[in-house]
Amino acid sequence: MDTERDATAGSNAPPRMSRAEMRATGWLASISALRLFGLFVILPVFALYAKTLPGGEDHTRVGLAMGIYGLTQGALQIPFGWISDRIGRRPVLYFGLTLFALGSAVAAWAPDLVWVTVGRALQGAGAISGVVLACVADVIDERQRGKAMAFIGVTIGLTFAGSLALGPVLERGIGVPGIFALTGVLAVGALLAVGRVVPAVNRSGPAPVAFAEVIRIPALNRLNVGVFALHLTLMALFVVVPLMMRDAGLGEDRHWQVYLAAMIAAVVLMIPALVLAEKRGKGKAVMISGIALLLATQVVLGFAAGAGLALVVGALLAYFVAFNILEAQLPSMISRFAPAGARGSASGLYATLQFVGTFLGGAIGGWLYQHHGSFAVFAFCSAVTTIWLIAALGMPSAPPRQPSGAHAAA
Repeated sequence: MDTERDATAGSNAPPRMSRAEMRATGWLASISALRLFGLFVILPVFALYAKTLPGGEDHTRVGLAMGIYGLTQGALQIPFGWISDRIGRRPVLYFGLTLFALGSAVAAWAPDLVWVTVGRALQGAGAISGVVLACVADVIDERQRGKAMAFIGVTIGLTFAGSLALGPVLERGIGVPGIFALTGVLAVGALLAVGRVVPAVNRSGPAPVAFAEVIRIPALNRLNVGVFALHLTLMALFVVVPLMMRDAGLGEDRHWQVYLAAMIAAVVLMIPALVLAEKRGKGKAVMISGIALLLATQVVLGFAAGAGLALVVGALLAYFVAFNILEAQLPSMISRFAPAGARGSASGLYATLQFVGTFLGGAIGGWLYQHHGSFAVFAFCSAVTTIWLIAALGMPSAPPRQPSGAHAAA
């Protein structure tokens, strides 16, 4: 790694990522994607599966079971990040992945919706998303962190799209309990990956920045509002969307075709959008466009009940494209706007709000659908996304230049 950097010394262009950095980025992206696979893969099948369980006729309880993963995630992201700063990232990652595997086993065994909810809560208690993002700062040169974060963001976006396509296929082959068991096995595999890439002791870095300073940075607050809104509306929509497609005439055994088409469309459109954001400095414009598309699809879905399958599927395809672009871009923007001495805190807060949004989206979406129907769910999602769009309009196009040292930006 040192040889590669020496070769570029004196050049104005930043060096390329070394092989070690690319390998570390790949492993960290895999660990992060694995856990999100466990969250996303059940979204297209869980509302239908829950109806077969005792207690599954109550949509509020179904929404709680889907979203409680986010509650335990949100509660523990900042504490896990704080602990990892003091005892090292590796033991915290080991502990979090073990909890995730245990929760997967409980959810796979669960005889009723209550025990599924317990298993999902344990899965969420493995709250290591912020720790994984902080690991990037430990093992990746500062000049390469934006690329690493962008790659992790793309991986997350692809995981979302692939999970939606695979969920119905896996459900037909091994059932939802089998899906939970599979995510547990994959978590055990991730445990083996941790020792290969994560240092036993954290690398020394910039002086820490007080958490109170982090929450006073307007750009970070706007991004945090964004990830909260993105995942809140996602979970609320998926209380309704599988049932909506079924009622529009698409058999449950064909839902995977919609999600596969969404994955292909997301890959085709997401990469150029992120290149535009990262290479051309158009991050704000891409984000605003993604939010606007997200809002438009939610409005269309709100009026799509009874309008035919083509409108529902078309709106969903557009929704998934927008979601993937935003899901991939937001982590990269967090890494650029966070002060160098506060990346762990900023990542922990970002992950906390992401998963609090996940919990509230499932719970609120289930309650709204139970008592007021699908239109109320889409109206709620549209209102939340409108607030996000207004907040995002005030986002600066680039982070301010800061002097090198403790407070330098990524």
